[in-house]
Amino acid sequence: MKNRFYFLLIVFLSAFLISSCEDVTEPILPSPTLENVEIGSGNNHIGVIGRDFHLNADIVAGDKINLVQVKIEQIAGESYAGDWSYEVTWEQFKGAKNTNVHQHFDIPENAVEGKYEFIIIVTDENGTVLEEKAEIQIVDPSNLEVDPILYIWMITTDQGDFHYVNEDLINPENVEFSKDEILKSDVAINNVKGDGELYLLLIRKDLNHKPESVDGIDFSKVIVYDTFTHENEEDVYSFANVIYDGNGGFTRPTPEFKIGSPVDNNDPSGDLTSGENAWQSDEYYFGVVYTNSTYDISLYHYFELDVTGF
Repeated sequence: MKNRFYFLLIVFLSAFLISSCEDVTEPILPSPTLENVEIGSGNNHIGVIGRDFHLNADIVAGDKINLVQVKIEQIAGESYAGDWSYEVTWEQFKGAKNTNVHQHFDIPENAVEGKYEFIIIVTDENGTVLEEKAEIQIVDPSNLEVDPILYIWMITTDQGDFHYVNEDLINPENVEFSKDEILKSDVAINNVKGDGELYLLLIRKDLNHKPESVDGIDFSKVIVYDTFTHENEEDVYSFANVIYDGNGGFTRPTPEFKIGSPVDNNDPSGDLTSGENAWQSDEYYFGVVYTNSTYDISLYHYFELDVTGF
């Protein structure tokens, strides 16, 4: 009888222990998350061969970030002129709990045109991995419908200062705008048609705001020197914020803007007496931002300068 009792007790305890072991589950580790992802200029998902490519994303790690990678891979079933793939890894975000990834890299000259899978991979130090996939189009620049290029950008003041940026994109140095100086600037952008919008912006450097498309402009942080648009242009042409009338005059003359003005040249005007964009003696950017909404492509360029007298 005792033997039977002990036998039943052992069976019961064994079943209990097996059941308890089965109830033990591995802890679910938190995975990284991605927000505010922008792939390509103005989030247009277009990579131009031999040109700069823009990526922006906000990452929150499950524990801490280990690696951030991007892979560009051909898609099964798509046709390509040859094999090509690309991979880039950034290690500088290792150890961060959350970060903004704002990176630029060139699409290599040997890239092959076509539709690709764009994969963002975030590896966490806890072992979890996040993969976010999107499609992008790799395009040869010769096949772009429009290809905006900064042709010439001239900057003058009533004190005799003269600076310029041309197609070489070499920035002027030691530029200084003083309070009460009158600023004049004209810019021409080649190879555009359809609908487009241009802004010339002054932005204080410590605001960490350098928009790369019109949609990216935070108007609470910028001083608008000028804004101008073109619409329904059927042929490729050179777009400028100054228009000559052909008789020695102007249909649209170069705008004038006083450094220290209480309002900017936006429409409607932005207040410059308070807030983040209020005038200060500080380091600034002066920038051109152009977006072609018809063909979903943007151009931007900035140089540094000092504003004094405040």
